[in-house]
Amino acid sequence: MLNYWVEGIKIALQPSTFLLMVLGVISGIVVGALPGVTSSMGIILLLPFTYYLESKIALLMLVAMYCASMFGGSIAAILLRTPGTPSAAATAIDGYPLAQQGKAGKALSAALIGSVIGGLVSGVCMIFLAPFLAKIALKFGPAEYFSLAIFGLTIIASVSGKNLLKGIVSGLIGLLLAMIGIDNIRGTERLTFGIPALDNGFDFLPVMIGVFAVAEVLERIGKRQRVEQTTFSIRGLWLTWDEFRGILLAVLVGSVIGVFIGVLPGTGGTIATFLAYNELRRWSKNKDKFGQGALEGVAVCETTNNAVTGGAMVPTLALSIPGDAVTAVMLGALILIGVKPGPLLFAQYPDVVYTLFAGWFIIQLLMLAVGFVSIIAAPSILKVRDEILMPIVLVLCVVGSFALRNNMYDVFVALAFGVIGYFMRKAEFPMPPLVLGLILGPMAEQNLNRALLTSKNDWFVIFKRPISLTLILFALLSATLSIVSSYRASKKEAKR
Repeated sequence: MLNYWVEGIKIALQPSTFLLMVLGVISGIVVGALPGVTSSMGIILLLPFTYYLESKIALLMLVAMYCASMFGGSIAAILLRTPGTPSAAATAIDGYPLAQQGKAGKALSAALIGSVIGGLVSGVCMIFLAPFLAKIALKFGPAEYFSLAIFGLTIIASVSGKNLLKGIVSGLIGLLLAMIGIDNIRGTERLTFGIPALDNGFDFLPVMIGVFAVAEVLERIGKRQRVEQTTFSIRGLWLTWDEFRGILLAVLVGSVIGVFIGVLPGTGGTIATFLAYNELRRWSKNKDKFGQGALEGVAVCETTNNAVTGGAMVPTLALSIPGDAVTAVMLGALILIGVKPGPLLFAQYPDVVYTLFAGWFIIQLLMLAVGFVSIIAAPSILKVRDEILMPIVLVLCVVGSFALRNNMYDVFVALAFGVIGYFMRKAEFPMPPLVLGLILGPMAEQNLNRALLTSKNDWFVIFKRPISLTLILFALLSATLSIVSSYRASKKEAKR
């Protein structure tokens, strides 16, 4: 085993391999920062360039893009409230307010530090806990995934801010949107109103681009005034020691939840980041700062984001089951470059596996170096006048929406939801609950249907399985605590 590690380190540190990993990291940060250009899309675009490379080197380059794109998504989320990747949607909740307070540099630093630590922790777990975590993942059936989705939906109360009722309404709108299209069991149309384009429902990415990015453009244009330049100063780029200590709990929570959710096939970073954000907010001493500009909120989201990467690689490598959409593309990429994931991977390709393990940690350190260079330059975006910046953002939104399926329908969806998001913001309806409803609605519905089909319509199957029952109990506890917390906050507000 030791000789494989030594050989893997040698390959990863070869000048040509090292340069390709640097290019992968740079490309990943750029891809992640561009609204609508997802990590999976970036890997697909990079794949043709790896055909003529040795499989080990090609794998390291692809993984470099995968990990770096997760951090890259935070750049647009923090600076423009336009999540570069779906999993960066939660980062915008606290990242953008920090940028408005002149702390864009600190927010990006917290995001980078969290991303790197999350990647390192998930790498350790990928190496030492892969067999154990894979066994846990295999115990998750439809009932468990349904309960996990219900638990995730209780987060709506926590990310709704001060107005719980409007947050619930926003979440219900997301669930309603998730129902549009062809019923996955009966094959009948639902809420399509006879419009063929709605048969496939709404893809998550154009909706997210609309409610976050296009709505932000419309809001900036609607103000018709330039925000004071001092608002966007980037003083204090680096975190102080006290600020670094303040995000340690967030990094710990994000690492644990990110690895665990990443291991579960079909979940992904978006669900994980919202779960981690909710749990940290619930137990943090600074609850009032969340949603208003908390470094902890940014750190926990980005730590979770990159912790998911290593977790998602576990079932991909050990079981040939992708952990999320990006690792599904990675799975295809591995096969194309001549590596066959599965239970025999460690026996048949030990040199490839240990090269990946060694390169994983080098990639995280490269991301730290390249990332700090990028965050020094990135906040200068905020110095660009809105009259110039907003049209550029709008063009990127259109290109990103179109690039998803080369279809103008997705562009129209993004623009339509931009208008909807604009008016919802004016009415002070929070956006994160809508996103959660849209993500978790299909997951809950599909897995409930599967659980009922396999149990012959026995609704108690959800409570008969230990893991599923535990998650349901957590969901009830989460909802109760959120409602009580909201009630106490409203009473305090009324006394003032």
